[in-house]
Amino acid sequence: MKLSAIILAAVAVLDVGVEATADNSQNLLCCTLLQHFFPDKTSFPKDAAYKTSISSYWSLQAQLNPSCIIQPECSKEVADIVVLLAASSLATPCPFAIRSGGHNPFPDNNIGAPGVTIDLSKINSVALKDNNSTAAIGPGARWKDVYNYLGPRGYSVPGGRAASVGVGGLTLGGGNSFFAARYGFVCDNVVNYEIVTGLGLTLNVNNHTNTDLFRALKGGANNFGIVTRFDITAFESDDIWGGIVLYPASTIPQQISAFVKFTDNIDKDPYGSLITFWAYSSLTGTTTVENAYEYTKPQAYPPAFKELTAIKPEILNTLRIDNLTSLTTELEAAYNQRDLFATLTFGNNADVIKEVYSISQKLLEPVKHVQNLTWITMFQPIPRVITDRGLERGGNSLGLDRTKSNQVLFLFFVQWVNKADDAKLQKAADTLMAEVTALTKKKGVFNEYIYLNYALADQDPIGSYGAENVKKLRAVSKKYDPLQIFQNLVPGGFKLGKANGGK
Repeated sequence: MKLSAIILAAVAVLDVGVEATADNSQNLLCCTLLQHFFPDKTSFPKDAAYKTSISSYWSLQAQLNPSCIIQPECSKEVADIVVLLAASSLATPCPFAIRSGGHNPFPDNNIGAPGVTIDLSKINSVALKDNNSTAAIGPGARWKDVYNYLGPRGYSVPGGRAASVGVGGLTLGGGNSFFAARYGFVCDNVVNYEIVTGLGLTLNVNNHTNTDLFRALKGGANNFGIVTRFDITAFESDDIWGGIVLYPASTIPQQISAFVKFTDNIDKDPYGSLITFWAYSSLTGTTTVENAYEYTKPQAYPPAFKELTAIKPEILNTLRIDNLTSLTTELEAAYNQRDLFATLTFGNNADVIKEVYSISQKLLEPVKHVQNLTWITMFQPIPRVITDRGLERGGNSLGLDRTKSNQVLFLFFVQWVNKADDAKLQKAADTLMAEVTALTKKKGVFNEYIYLNYALADQDPIGSYGAENVKKLRAVSKKYDPLQIFQNLVPGGFKLGKANGGK
């Protein structure tokens, strides 16, 4: 349906009236219109489809209750929905949220009433094309869907490391993967985006067409439109070696030394990937080290991990040659908890990692008896080679090309169950970020980059991309979204207008 036809139809509906239902109690005009034009795809709080959608969000805080939910099944329907929401907002503002996998824990990224959620979960197809060189993937697919389709056919893509994470959110925020040292971030491997703009236009965006928007989408999140298909470079791939090894906290000094050396040598063997979790559980009252080792070849115990796998004792070892679905399922975090992310980046330095852990343990002490608390300090290598692989593919908007040395991505991740504990854990996160920032500046290893997919709600990942990138992103937004639909009607996410960089 063309934009003019949607607007005329909306006006006609308003003129003749559409019966409001009890479900539409928020009197949100756009829900009435959505129900009229998409009766089989619009649901309200009493409907089973609505309840299923809400309950499928990963984190309890994210399970808000919008006035209605619309579940399109193709890009044309997405375009019609965007035009309808924009047109109805001329009478009554109609804020909306865009949902892919629903794995972000912060409620501000979603929307309650009055508001609409566009749930993309039914746009979830996965297919190989272009002589199997590209995987066409819907934004509503989970990474397990991608791996379940590609793996048996002997292919893979650089993708998420937790099976149930959605393709859309992870990719638009940059996206780390087991393959990062070989291919760059997930966003670096997108060769084409199909996107619906605020004017209801469906565009193909790539290195030849709409090139400014192409680069902006590589880290720019939901600021430019709704991506309805990602075409991602595919490559032949067997099963890989990987799994988890669990250690006692007494091994942390050895872990730090081995982590730093591994990070500084990934460029010599880019098939390796490492995530280290130092996790405290109030259920056991203990801290353990959990290392996720992945080597993107079917080769057990490769030399790249020699110093790490030599650490003893081990509490648990699941290392094996397996498929990506199995390995990413193993890294899933529990659903239906209260969750918090916060993140920073700094230079690869053993003394700093040691002090970050000390700060974390100090702040843990007053809250360590919170019911069902899991308190994790997580470190991931971000070596320069990842940025170089991205530059070879045309670059992105993340701003990491300003950094020449190897970096560490630090994630503070907390889970708990009681809302009454929210404020104290939020305060702990704020304090931890402030103290680690001060420490890294003092030590000369501070990096302003903030990974958007891990960012605390009051952090500024877009601003951390640097002034030049922020200016470009704002210019692209005004060019492709002249009505600023995705700045004004989509309140969730990290918005360009709130970014500090480039002002």
